[in-house]
Amino acid sequence: MRVVKVLVPVLCMLALAALAVAADNAMGIRDINRVTFVAPIRVGTVLLPAGDYVVKHTMEGQEHVMVFEPAKGKGPNAKIKCNLVKLGQKAERTETIYAVNAANERVLQELVFQGDTAKHVF
Repeated sequence: MRVVKVLVPVLCMLALAALAVAADNAMGIRDINRVTFVAPIRVGTVLLPAGDYVVKHTMEGQEHVMVFEPAKGKGPNAKIKCNLVKLGQKAERTETIYAVNAANERVLQELVFQGDTAKHVF
């Protein structure tokens, strides 16, 4: 009887944890990722220096928004609206797609994170 009293709460907690994980991936993406830029890159109106960033996918009303914050120390943050585009399968690797503008700056166009089933298009 004691085993049942202990086992039931543990199973309930595991079920809740599984539901929380499933909710995070409802759109086929993780809410928080990490990315490394090997060179400065323009994200929206902000030129981010090369380095490691924590990328958070959030919602503002009906709009998808990505927030880029330096992984270590201080530095500029960037915030940009994105569109999610479904992929045919889970991404095998993280990819950063950019264009080069007239000022010879890299401008972020798309982000794909390994394991996600959708890509972020800016």
